Order: sequence, then structure tokens, then C-alpha cells
Amino acid sequence: MKLTKYQHACFVVEKNGHTLVVDPGNFSHDFIIPSHVDAIVITHEHPDHLDESRIQSILQTNPKATIIAHESIAGRYTNYTSIGAKLGEPYTIGSFTLRFFGGSHASIAATIPVPPNLGVLIEDSLYYPGDSFFVPENVPIKTLALPASAPWMKMSEAMDFLARIKPEFAFPTHDGILSEDGKQLADRLLGMVASGQNTTYKRLDGQVIELS
Repeated sequence: MKLTKYQHACFVVEKNGHTLVVDPGNFSHDFIIPSHVDAIVITHEHPDHLDESRIQSILQTNPKATIIAHESIAGRYTNYTSIGAKLGEPYTIGSFTLRFFGGSHASIAATIPVPPNLGVLIEDSLYYPGDSFFVPENVPIKTLALPASAPWMKMSEAMDFLARIKPEFAFPTHDGILSEDGKQLADRLLGMVASGQNTTYKRLDGQVIELS
């Protein structure tokens, strides 16, 4: 399984000629539309995860792509194939099996509404919680896409989340608001947790890697 990491919260996963695009938002300025897209996975409605112009650009060149998201989002795309994902249920798209967890976005402030949020588990190995730190029960996670900075989180929460999940491999995501110095600090702190539990931690900005 090949993973391409773009800025902020967006990444692309490829396997056996099939491709998933995850959270193509408006902070992912380096995003390049793959030549073939089987599905677009959207964790929630915030524009740094769902850039409507970017979604439409993907669909223009991939009109048969499936949009899979919470029903409140999937229902917007009735002219395309869309799935309102249910928690815990497996979905097969191309070569991929997907399961969804959580249900709610982490709180930003008492005055800001909390939208639905679905963490996604890809191929029972790669987990991305969206804008939350939801831990799936009794689900071993091999690779973790780890949120590193946001208005809804503290660094200590990201560190504790990494310690609870204990993946084999973790990479930072959701860090578009960090300066380069901020990224270095996040990497140092998250790397400390990783090194204490035999997790490999690596920043992947703009990189393509193979996941076992």
C-alpha cells in the first residue's frame, strides 16, 4: 500500500491500481489530483478537510468516484455515487476495506457547534481519527496518521493519544497552522513518546512511502 502525504490533513493511498483521496481541504496547497480516483474519504465538513472546489475538480476528472463520509455530507452529492458511512460497518471500495469510528468532532469552544466526525481505518492497519482523538476499542493499529496541531487540541493530548494507540509507525498530520519551528517542536515531543514505546515516528511532508 502506497501513501502520498500532502500538506495539512490530506493524503492519498494506493493499492492494486485503486486510489483513495482522504480529506482534500483548503490547507493542502500541494495536492495533485491522481490520474484515477476510486473514492474520496471525508472525515468532516470543515473546509480544511472538505474544500468544495477541490472536490468538484476531482469529480470532474473522476465522475465515477465514490464519496464516503458522514450522511450529512454524503447527502450533498446525490448526483454522484455517495455513501453515508455508519460506525463500525465495513465498506469495500476497489481494493480497500474501510471502517469508521468516533462520531463527533473534538470540542473547540463552548460557543462553537460540534459537527459529526468520522475516524477512518483503512485496510485494518492505517488509522486517521480526523479531528478527534477517538481510540477504537480492541483494534490494533499498525500505522497512525497523528493530528499534531489544531484549535481543538493540546500537544499533551496528541502525545497521550500516541501513547494509547502504540502503533508500529506514526506520522504527523493536521499541522498546517504550524511554522517550521512549530513542526520541529511537535516532532521532538511526539518523537519522545514514540521512542519510548518502539514506535517509528517520521514526518512525511510531500513524501511517498510504502506501508507494509
